Amino acid sequence: MLERYFLKPQTIDGIRSSWLADPIEKYVAWLTEKGYAARNVVARVPILRRFARFSWSQGARSFDDLPDLVEPFVADWVASRDNGRSPERTHRFRNEIRGPVEQMLSLVVPQFVARGRTTRALVVPFATQAPGFFSYLREERGLRETTIKTYQHWLRPFEGYLREVGVETLSELSPAIVSAFITSSIDGLNRNTITGFCCCQRVFLRYLHREAIIDRDLAAVVEPPQTRRLSNVPRSITWDEVKRMLEAVDRRAAVGKRDYAILLLLVTYGLRAREVAALTLDDIDWERERLLVPERKAGHCTAYPLSAVVGEALLEYLKNARPETTERSVFFRMHAPQTPLTYTAVGSRASHYLHKANIQVRRAGSHTLRHTCVQRLIEAEFPLDTIGQYVGHRSPQSTEIYSKVAVETLREVALGDGEALI
Repeated sequence: MLERYFLKPQTIDGIRSSWLADPIEKYVAWLTEKGYAARNVVARVPILRRFARFSWSQGARSFDDLPDLVEPFVADWVASRDNGRSPERTHRFRNEIRGPVEQMLSLVVPQFVARGRTTRALVVPFATQAPGFFSYLREERGLRETTIKTYQHWLRPFEGYLREVGVETLSELSPAIVSAFITSSIDGLNRNTITGFCCCQRVFLRYLHREAIIDRDLAAVVEPPQTRRLSNVPRSITWDEVKRMLEAVDRRAAVGKRDYAILLLLVTYGLRAREVAALTLDDIDWERERLLVPERKAGHCTAYPLSAVVGEALLEYLKNARPETTERSVFFRMHAPQTPLTYTAVGSRASHYLHKANIQVRRAGSHTLRHTCVQRLIEAEFPLDTIGQYVGHRSPQSTEIYSKVAVETLREVALGDGEALI
């Protein structure tokens, strides 16, 4: 494998004479498997050779000795190159050195935790006093892990607050304590964030009462902001703006082929970013010309007719841009490591092209295109129930908001003589 990247025999001999020769070669093979560019492999191997010399000089004689020497090695190299770098450049330089070493160690040292690649496990709030709460969310309410993480995010401050004020058990909760926590927590948050925060607290408090952990239901103490139903206009864009966005994609490049297919899926079928990221090759039925979207938020699957435009875009990407891999996911990162695209990346790509096309819209992202799909169906006078099923709305109220205004008419009123339209 080394011969693939290094031409000089003396360079290869130097690598293989190192006491970490086997881990280095294993790491090079791993980089190749993950699709890293040759220039990245060539740049990382010298760092590992230097780490091998440094660790040996520090008395390391087994792989298990290496994790404790990573930070001293980084500090030693940074000190030897201290030429007045800014703090930002020094931080970046440290990561450039630490990254390859930690990646190699993760391949050869069992249970090694890379400082720069993993995050510490977050403590589950109220795991001792209300151990069944998150199982309740998963099994009884059917919430997804991303939603459960939101609950954990908002309950950690509650647990910390109770610890600060000396409340040792949940049975000591009172309306005054809950109210004081809510008041101290919502300062600076916007209306939507406060609503989500209050929802999490109310669900938790109801659960505590149901399980007899507290003797009264304190959910009523938590009052979310008052909002008027159908008060917001969905952030859709016009079809001309959709065309401008699609024209901004450079479809000659591999990343452009991928992103073009993603954008068409979002705006044609109104898919969520998570649904696009979860698509697999098995979900595309070329013989019957159907696209299957399983496990939707509403709890069902949807089979769409595969439109010619979307099918051509998918085929172009799959044939000429998708990385070679045995995994079944449709969309992948273009750069190493070539892992399946996440739902956050899907939203980011939609936002990128909306901004690139200079389309002004509040909170630009994948949901902008979903809203556009629904609004176009509304304007085509499809029944709300049909539209809700098409885009996978869990509740009819989710679709109803799109029908409350004639968006184009309001635009004309704003730009011209409103009386002419009456």
